[in-house]
Amino acid sequence: MAKKPKKKPNDNTIARNRKARFDFSIEVTFEGGLVLEGWEVKSLREGRVQIDDSYVLARNGELEWVGGTITPLITTSTHINASPTRSRKILMHRQEIDRLIGQIERKGYTLIPLALYWKNGRVKIDIGLAKGKKEHDKRASIKERDWEREKARTLKVR
Repeated sequence: MAKKPKKKPNDNTIARNRKARFDFSIEVTFEGGLVLEGWEVKSLREGRVQIDDSYVLARNGELEWVGGTITPLITTSTHINASPTRSRKILMHRQEIDRLIGQIERKGYTLIPLALYWKNGRVKIDIGLAKGKKEHDKRASIKERDWEREKARTLKVR
């Protein structure tokens, strides 16, 4: 019999935005809930989501996740109009939303989704309050990452 691949214990992560930490410097992270439809939850369980080129937008005192793609399953019912790229509402406390909107408007920050994960049977989204990196900052990040990799190699050899 073939062995089943082992899953990491307690890894409830659905998707991660790996590009976010390279393109932006993340100041603070927040957790929020997502308002989803039934077919979206089923697709998330299958891992059919992409959050790389998405962002969080503040509209009418609410936060919305825009640009995220949840691909519908083939088995989605025919009477449902499945829109993979629709904007989805983010649920947070009013105080947190007001604080984030103030930071975005005054200080020039942006909100970037960092990860989607399961928590107590619900889908949560990690949002980072971020500022865009300049080209020289990105080069410094690459240089630092290469140095860490080289250091690990030399320690492994010895």
